[in-house]
Amino acid sequence: MNETTAAMYTQILKEELIPAMGCTEPIALAYAGAILKEAMKELPDTVDVVVSGNIIKNVKSVIVPHTGGMRGIASAVVSGLVAGNPYKQLEVLSEVNENDILKMKDYLQNHTVNVRQSDTDRIFEIELIGKTENNTCAVTIHDYHTNVTEVKKNDTVLYQGTEVQAEEKTDRSVLNIADIIEYADTVNIEDVRETLDRQIAYNTAIAEEGLKGNYGACIGKILLSTDADNVKTRAKAYAAAGSDARMNGCELPVVINSGSGNQGLTASLPVFVYAKHLQASEEQLYRALLVSNLSTIHLKTGIGCLSAYCGATSAGCGAAAGITYLYGGKFEEIAHTIVNAVAINSGVVCDGAKASCAAKIASSVEAGILGMQMYMHGSQFYGGDGIVQKNIENTIRNVADLARNGMKETDKEILRIMLHC
Repeated sequence: MNETTAAMYTQILKEELIPAMGCTEPIALAYAGAILKEAMKELPDTVDVVVSGNIIKNVKSVIVPHTGGMRGIASAVVSGLVAGNPYKQLEVLSEVNENDILKMKDYLQNHTVNVRQSDTDRIFEIELIGKTENNTCAVTIHDYHTNVTEVKKNDTVLYQGTEVQAEEKTDRSVLNIADIIEYADTVNIEDVRETLDRQIAYNTAIAEEGLKGNYGACIGKILLSTDADNVKTRAKAYAAAGSDARMNGCELPVVINSGSGNQGLTASLPVFVYAKHLQASEEQLYRALLVSNLSTIHLKTGIGCLSAYCGATSAGCGAAAGITYLYGGKFEEIAHTIVNAVAINSGVVCDGAKASCAAKIASSVEAGILGMQMYMHGSQFYGGDGIVQKNIENTIRNVADLARNGMKETDKEILRIMLHC
């Protein structure tokens, strides 16, 4: 791998593995609310909120952190309006105190927040319009969580981004499984140590909190209580417990992957558990995490940030790739592990962020590890078996097409069902 490509891989990791507090879609709304307040220099009397269907889907059922247990789009927006720090981006609510929570509740009781679904086909869209007697201010975020495209006050544009600001990120098309493994084998660990240390520290802390507390459906605790001596069970339990906590109000941050905390937890914690079980060195753990994280990003790139396809599926494949690397696997073993796992679990739907995400994470990790164990025992799925095609990169493209194009109508139907429940 040449130095330029290796540097791009390192930069991709630094762009993707960033801290976030709570589910990232409500936090993006809080971020927009904080920007709106900053631009207006006052609290608006009314707020109109226009969001795409996937935002509605992923905000409907989760608790917004640092709000005293509030849920929903209006709560997310108001949390940022009243107490958010826009300069903290996805940790926008990290400085909230008890008095701020009282102010949030008061604002919701005494002001109007109108919410409607966007008329466009954009997957990720947030527009807030705040109004007072003398001022109107609008904030738009498009395509990913921190991509602010415009801030406007009355007739003055305060900030103008670009509709294609994602192009300013490092080109993800350089990613492929063969080069990911070469990068993991050869990169200077000091170039990625800070990024990976933060991922290990944050994600382990929230998983341990999930195992101690009573969050959501307690999937992690249930798994651990059934078979704690089994490393595979512990790997599933830790990833699930992190999701139990973050989906249900825990105020600890996570390090995300591909815009998702659940994917960040799934891509990292099973690898950490297996590394401890195998008594791997610190360097082996870091290199396995590189395989896991970059494989997850590669699998998710063609799918997009939000879709009807459960992102934990991709992260479960990534985790299994990292675990296979810990066992000494190279390209052939890792490629077959990913293909086997994709064949097992592709098609799991995303019906919004909520407590059951933890169970889907456990299922995804299970599928990934089964994919690894299959190849260890000389078993595999072959090109022509469903969406599996010869050459792993062809199979990854097939999954992206399935999720991005084939499941568009599924996404609409999921939202219709959720809104009428």
